[in-house]
Amino acid sequence: MKSFFAILSTFFLLLISCKEQNNPNDSSEDHWSYKGETGPKHWAEIEKQSNCDGNFQSPINIVNFKTDSQLKPLQIHYSEQTILHDVTNNGHSIQYNFEAGDYVLIDQDSFQLKQFHFHEPAEHTIKGMRYPLEIHLVHQNKNKKFVVLSVMAQEGRNSAPFQFLENFLPLQKGETKFINKAFNIESTLPKNRNYFTYKGSLTTPPCTENVEWFVFQNPIEVSLEQVELLKYLMPINNYREEQPVHGRAIRATQF
Repeated sequence: MKSFFAILSTFFLLLISCKEQNNPNDSSEDHWSYKGETGPKHWAEIEKQSNCDGNFQSPINIVNFKTDSQLKPLQIHYSEQTILHDVTNNGHSIQYNFEAGDYVLIDQDSFQLKQFHFHEPAEHTIKGMRYPLEIHLVHQNKNKKFVVLSVMAQEGRNSAPFQFLENFLPLQKGETKFINKAFNIESTLPKNRNYFTYKGSLTTPPCTENVEWFVFQNPIEVSLEQVELLKYLMPINNYREEQPVHGRAIRATQF
């Protein structure tokens, strides 16, 4: 009888072992998140090939900046009829992906708009102030370098562009909806285009450095209901805490 139970126990151990080998990604320990043992403090341990422990990381507290008269208005080339390809809930944020065609020119180099997504509350702080929402418009050039435009949002009037975007929500984690409709991306930007700029990183793994950030100084307005919907759909507090500046220059425009 003991031999029978020993064989049975061995069988179940082998079964469990095979299951774990066939599903190496079952454990949440294998991927980053915004809390606990897979949260931002542990990203460098989890993402071995990342820059998450680098010296020039984002976000930062934007303070001790200097006005630079040499800075020019951003050359933003967004169409009023950009095709919104799809929206996805990637488990970290709600992300809208666009067809190619929209871009910003930085030093005569074209950076194509790839996607924008949300952080609630905001990741960057301005003189210590944290807005309830931040939008990242992620651009990339042919050499795979990044430019990110950051838009802060504060609670106020209902936003018609947000209302359009939220027509395609809610989404379950891992779900993607194809949209294929025209959208005026520029309608999500503030009318006043003064900005702060500095060199940093992506704010999620692999935390790639040498990212050029342009953080608009003035927020847009969205309603409390619109903020709450995104808050309900996204992970709670999907933001990374501010990172050390390490002597980086933070410049500001004043048009």
